[in-house]
Amino acid sequence: MPLFAVCAGYFMVILDVTVINVAVPVIGRELGASLTGIQWITDGYTLVFAGFLLTAGALGDRLGNRRVFCCGVGVFVLASAGCALAPNAASLVAARLVEGLGAALIVPGSLALLQQSYPAPAARSRAFGLWGSMAGIAASAGPLLGGLLVSTVGWRWVFLVNLPVGAVCLALTLRCVARSPRRADRALDVPAQGAVVAAVALLTAALNEAGRRGWSDAAVLAGLGLAVAAAAAFVLRERLAPAPALPLGLLRSRAMSGGAVIGMLFNFAFYGMVFTASVDFQQQRGYGALRTGVALFPAVAMTTFASVLSGRLARRTGDRPLVTSGMLLAALGLAGWAAAGVDPAYPLLVVPMMAAGFGTSFALTGSTATMMGAAPAAYSGTASGLFNTARQVGSACGVALGGSLLAARGYGSGVRTSMAVGALAYLAAACLAWFCVPAVRAPRRPGDGVSGPSARTRWSSRWRRRAGRTHRGRGV
Repeated sequence: MPLFAVCAGYFMVILDVTVINVAVPVIGRELGASLTGIQWITDGYTLVFAGFLLTAGALGDRLGNRRVFCCGVGVFVLASAGCALAPNAASLVAARLVEGLGAALIVPGSLALLQQSYPAPAARSRAFGLWGSMAGIAASAGPLLGGLLVSTVGWRWVFLVNLPVGAVCLALTLRCVARSPRRADRALDVPAQGAVVAAVALLTAALNEAGRRGWSDAAVLAGLGLAVAAAAAFVLRERLAPAPALPLGLLRSRAMSGGAVIGMLFNFAFYGMVFTASVDFQQQRGYGALRTGVALFPAVAMTTFASVLSGRLARRTGDRPLVTSGMLLAALGLAGWAAAGVDPAYPLLVVPMMAAGFGTSFALTGSTATMMGAAPAAYSGTASGLFNTARQVGSACGVALGGSLLAARGYGSGVRTSMAVGALAYLAAACLAWFCVPAVRAPRRPGDGVSGPSARTRWSSRWRRRAGRTHRGRGV
C-alpha cells in the first residue's frame, strides 16, 4: 500500500504534464488567450516545477518527507480545482504556477518515501521499477485521456480528474506510509535555494523561448547568461555555507554526479523525440489530437513493461548493465528513425518508437536506484530533488532544440536531425553509465564461495567516509 499511495501522487504529476498538450488549443480559444498566454499555460507549470524541485527535496529532509509530500498533494489538488474554475487566461496561468509548486513538493518526496518504506535492495528495486512505470502509464494515458475529455465533457475536466486521484493519494499516504524523520539541524540555506530556483527557471525560460525566437535572440542569450551567473552564485554559496543545502562533496561521487547527467541526457532525448514527433504528426501529417495520442502510444506504452522488468532483473544483474543496455537500445531506435528517410511511412516508425520508450524506461529504474543508493539517508530528499531537476532541465533542452530544428530545417530534415541528436545523447548516456553506475554482484547463494559486501556497498562506504571527512565541522 505505501507503493500505491506514493505512485498515485507521481502519476498525477506526470499525467498533468502530458494531458494538457492536446487541450491547450481549445483552452486558448474558449478563454480568448493570446499565443503568449497559451504558452504560459503550459510553460508556467514547467518553470515552477523544475525550479523548486531541489528546494522541495531539502524541505523534505528538514521537515519530513511524508509531511512535505502530503502538503504537495494538497496544494496540487487545490490548484487543479482553481484551474478548472478559472474564468480567464490570467487566472488559469496563476493556478498553473501554484500547481507546479505542488508538483515540485510531490516528486522528491515520492522517491524518498519509497526508499524509506522499502529498505531491502531487492524490494527497493521493484518499487523504483513500479514508480518508473507510473510515468509510462501517465505519459501514455495523457494524450488519449486529454483528447477524450476535451471532445466529450470539456477541457475543465482535464484538471478535475486530479481531485479524486489526489484525495485517494492523500488518504492512503496518511494511513499507510510511516512518518519520516525530521532533521531540524538541516538548514534550508535560503540564498542557495534562491540561486538554484533562479538558475533553473531562467534556463528553462530561455530554452523555451529559444524554440520560438531563435538561439541568437538577445532575450534568450541574456536568460542563458543570467542562468549561468545564478548557477555560479549557487556553487560559491555552497562552498562558503556552514551547512550547505547540497554539499558539493556529494557530487564527487561518480554515482551522484553521473546519475544526474544520465537522467538529463535520457530525458533530453526521449522528450525531444515525443515533442518533435507530436508536432510532425499534427502539423505535417494532419493528425488530430486523439489520433496523435494513438500514434505516440507505441513509444510510451513500452515504458510500463520495461520499468517492471528492469526492477526484477536488477536483483540478478545489478544496475550498470541495465542502464547501459537500455541507453544503447534507445540510441538504436532514434538512429533507425533518422535513417528511415525525410518522410517515412508511419509503420516504419513504430519499432524505433518502441525501442526508445523501452530503453529509456529500462534505464530509468537503474539510474534512480543508483542515485538514491549513493545518497546518505539525511540527504535522500535532496538527492531526489537533484535527480529530478536534472531530468526536467533535460526535457526543456530537448523540447527547445527540437523546436529550433523544426523551425530552421523544416519538418522532414528537422525531425531527422532531432532524432540523430537524440541518438547521440543516448549513446553518451550509455558510455557515462558504464563508468559511473556501480557494478553490483548478484547475491551469492550458500556454498557459492566466499561471501561479503557487494562492490556497490564497499564503494558507497568509501565515498561516504570521504564525504564525512570533507564536511566534518560544516554541519553535515
